[in-house]
Amino acid sequence: MIVDMADVKLSPTEWVQKQTETILETGTTEGVKVLGRPIVLLTVRGAKTGALRYTPVMRVEHEGSYAVVASKGGAPEHPTWYHNIKAHPEIVLQDGTAVKEYTAREVDGDERAQWWERAVAAFPSYAEYQEKTERQIPLFVLDPK
Repeated sequence: MIVDMADVKLSPTEWVQKQTETILETGTTEGVKVLGRPIVLLTVRGAKTGALRYTPVMRVEHEGSYAVVASKGGAPEHPTWYHNIKAHPEIVLQDGTAVKEYTAREVDGDERAQWWERAVAAFPSYAEYQEKTERQIPLFVLDPK
């Protein structure tokens, strides 16, 4: 997925816009944190509109692959970007200054359990979010292309 940054939309949520603008202005995700934890920036295609959108998420990396946790803070429904990734699993991820293409796949079973451990180690609040909701929080693994 080749991305013309001028065509990518920012989140309507103000604090997410500010994070994204900081990354775009500095050219790196370094130093941009949520609740003291590092993040990465995803570029995903909208499920309904097809528009490209920036989505900052917690950084959960292992051996060149990343986990993306659709927690929405433990809300009863999935975040909008969950549906976008399901519809369009080709993603661009920026970690620091490195920008690469990845393919997302939702994981379950033992693989999900292993990645969930990594996600909770990277951001312990995920465990609390899971306790707040009846849904199993979805987890995607992003593998480099």
